[in-house]
Amino acid sequence: MPLIVPVLPPGYRSRPASARDVPAIHALIAACEREIYGRVQSDAGVVAADLTRPGLVPESDTVLVLDRAGHLAARAWVDRRSEIDVHPEHRGRGLGAALLDWAQARACEAGSDQIVQTVPDADLHAVALVRRRGYEPLVTSWLLEFFMPDEPVVPEPPTGVTVRPFRVGDGPAAHVLVQDAFDEWQERRQAYEEWATHTVERPAFSPAQSSLAFAGDQLVGAALALDVPGTDEGYLEQVAVRRDHRGRGIARLLLRQTFRAFHGAGRRSCTLWTHSDTGALDLYLRVGMTVRHSSTVFRKALRA
Repeated sequence: MPLIVPVLPPGYRSRPASARDVPAIHALIAACEREIYGRVQSDAGVVAADLTRPGLVPESDTVLVLDRAGHLAARAWVDRRSEIDVHPEHRGRGLGAALLDWAQARACEAGSDQIVQTVPDADLHAVALVRRRGYEPLVTSWLLEFFMPDEPVVPEPPTGVTVRPFRVGDGPAAHVLVQDAFDEWQERRQAYEEWATHTVERPAFSPAQSSLAFAGDQLVGAALALDVPGTDEGYLEQVAVRRDHRGRGIARLLLRQTFRAFHGAGRRSCTLWTHSDTGALDLYLRVGMTVRHSSTVFRKALRA
């Protein structure tokens, strides 16, 4: 079966992405982040992890758009959800619309009954575009930040709970904990290899700043942190507490422990993403975090 290719404006051509394109893709994403947020938030590790998502076939599920000089102007991938980025210098030329059409056609070909796309709320053009294409809001995501000019105060652990940094060999237990905790809202459980590629095996993963909570010898909470190159702040990739230990202050303890660890490493702020399905926003606000900006996850049904 021939590959589906986007119908592009004159002067552009496309090809699939491969692992060798990771630095160029990240440079494109970084340019978009600077345009929308005023700073770079991502790292090349997340790009590499996305290209190895189970079920994603780069030859058919990814597109890079190149200009006449061979420079990367836009990119997209689709696999149950979609990500599309257009370089700020190439916006307003129809590339975003062309890639939305491509992603939808590829999702239909793959048998998906819906497609999901996350759009920064500050990118008003992109929000208007997906709405015109029939996408509807699904959930809201927030990037929260915690400022720490002074060393954060860490509360005493609950009775019987101890906290320590992440160690080699903790990955499998942390994986089970996170998948169990996220079962309440995530579409599917991730296999260890997929989860680890995005977290504990990611180049930016920071075990020294990641905090684990134990009740006896049982892992009951985890805050997994990233030290993203090129940024001046810490980042929390995942925070999870076992259901039967919630309401004891463990999440607050882990957050504060991780904040203090980043402060000790010279960082003066720490961020994390959460979304409305998790129900965790109030927790983070009570800990002292504030909303920096928001995004909306849009969904479009592909079959009646």
